[in-house]
Amino acid sequence: MAKISSPISSPTLAATTAQFRNRVPMQFRRGIPLYAGLLALIFLFYNLGLFHNGSSPPPHLRTYKRPPPSPGYVPPKARNEFPKKIWQTWKVNPLRFEERDLNTARSWVSKNPDYRYEVLTDGNDLNYVEFHYGPEGFNRPDIVDFYRSVSAPIVKADLLRYLIMYAEGGLYADIDVEALRPLSRFIPDRYNHNDIDMVIGIEIDEPDWRDHPILGPKSRSFCQWTFMCKPQLPVMMRLVEQIMMWLHDVAKEQKCGVSDVKLDFDQIISGTGPSAFTNAIIADMNERKTDNRAPINWDVFHDLTESKVVSRVLVLTVEALAAGQGHSDSGTHDARAALVRHHYHASNWPSRHPRYSHPAYGEVEKCNWNDECVRRWDKDVADYAKMPESEQKRIVAEKEREKKEAEEKRKKEREDAERRRREDEERERKIKEDEHAKERAREEEAKVKENQKAESEKAKGGNKKEESKPKI
Repeated sequence: MAKISSPISSPTLAATTAQFRNRVPMQFRRGIPLYAGLLALIFLFYNLGLFHNGSSPPPHLRTYKRPPPSPGYVPPKARNEFPKKIWQTWKVNPLRFEERDLNTARSWVSKNPDYRYEVLTDGNDLNYVEFHYGPEGFNRPDIVDFYRSVSAPIVKADLLRYLIMYAEGGLYADIDVEALRPLSRFIPDRYNHNDIDMVIGIEIDEPDWRDHPILGPKSRSFCQWTFMCKPQLPVMMRLVEQIMMWLHDVAKEQKCGVSDVKLDFDQIISGTGPSAFTNAIIADMNERKTDNRAPINWDVFHDLTESKVVSRVLVLTVEALAAGQGHSDSGTHDARAALVRHHYHASNWPSRHPRYSHPAYGEVEKCNWNDECVRRWDKDVADYAKMPESEQKRIVAEKEREKKEAEEKRKKEREDAERRRREDEERERKIKEDEHAKERAREEEAKVKENQKAESEKAKGGNKKEESKPKI
């Protein structure tokens, strides 16, 4: 019986295999399995990164895990001096600044010519965070991912200043803050820079309102629109991590992603702004406290008349960084202690995160911490809550009418002021035109007189020539 051939045992394949076998030496044929095994091991080792140099793993294996330090590695010591860097953040780079922002920026550069000045913008901030907090930096992928996911500009701005100060240190100032004094004045001569890690100032010192339902959390705070610190302070990382936890909790409560959370004014202040900044610093002060005295709280800073160092943090008086507010005994910008002037022209974020506004009596913050005004607001709100609904509607309607009338009055005042400005400009223009016309008339008159004089002198010269001719 004839055997049925298969592709495996086909005559053609068998002949080819025999021909190959006859041409390859026996020693090589016996080593083929060994060679194949070696190739497999080389491929496996490469994919495990064992043949790659120690500087970084191959691209396909890179992770956020930082390699362990070399034997005998000693972390760098903390800096004794503050880095000579001035940081600001804004939407665009300095070449595209409006005049008002350019003026404040120039104040920092002109008063501190030996400092490096840098602005991070909406176009390069993410690159900065990725560089410093990615795998080749502090190796914090959670921070990078969180920063990418945040959508609220004010949250991103607050977070970015803390990330900058942790990574590099120096001085941070909001774009609308003007330097009144050089940075050499920020630390009085009586202090040793080696004993200070951070320089901050008081912003709001109104502890009498600490129990107020709206003003309470904001009644005691350090200023975060301008501050100095040395790099890699634990308090800055504490602040960043607290913001991350807080916003994730808010997102969880609202059942949405971090990028979709809705935040009001008070949440911003307490979550990322001055209140968050203040709470983190005081907590850090207590952790670094070296004595057994009572815990550090706001009483240590209330009515501060001169700067003081607490747990390596230099706290300046309210006049230093927050003068001219009209509250907290902040004084004026003409004072010798005033270091900066906050113009507030970039502080438009509350329009996207509004304050609580009572339907009849508006925002209590408009009282600007005036005791009488706040008490009157509280009483009006309390009385309103006891009224029947019909009376509440009547009051709201009356307040709306008063608000509309006040707005119309302000509009008329603005229009009148604009009209007077145009009239003044027109009057000034006419005065200048009259002066120019009189000047031209005087010039023309002078020219006529000059011409007449020249003609007269010419005529006199001609007569003298006629008289000097000999008579025939």
